[in-house]
Amino acid sequence: MTTPLTQLGSAVGALLKERRHTIAVSESSAGGLINAALVAVPGASAYYLGGAVVYTVFSRENLLDIKAGEVKGMRSASEPYAALLAKTVRANLGTTWGLSETGASGPTGNRYGDAAGHACIAVSGPVEAVITVETGRADREANMWEFARRALELLESCLLQSKGKP
Repeated sequence: MTTPLTQLGSAVGALLKERRHTIAVSESSAGGLINAALVAVPGASAYYLGGAVVYTVFSRENLLDIKAGEVKGMRSASEPYAALLAKTVRANLGTTWGLSETGASGPTGNRYGDAAGHACIAVSGPVEAVITVETGRADREANMWEFARRALELLESCLLQSKGKP
């Protein structure tokens, strides 16, 4: 059974509201679940400025304005790529925090050699963090929910660490 979207986003939503911080999101293999969890919380307009499902090179170039030269030598679905996405979406929308996710939801791996269930998640803001998630599962929807949950947990951890930081 999947967690309700409001439950997924409520803890970070409360922290963002309390601190008057804002968030922007770039996600790919979570398919919009991260954005949906943040928006599902009543009062989300106080902290959520926007986000996108950046699923292709075309969407990366046109939604985030990241050109090929900026990612030269950088593999998609990697920690450096996730960090770049988080920093860029944060800068482009002028938010306190940027959150990104990029990976392979399944049932097969991606063209970069990552297995299904692989994702890299990054937070950019007063606290920076990046993690790699490996679920070991080929279940596409279960992986999407897991990526969303882990992204919001990472954001919550960064929010808690940032108490008192500008």
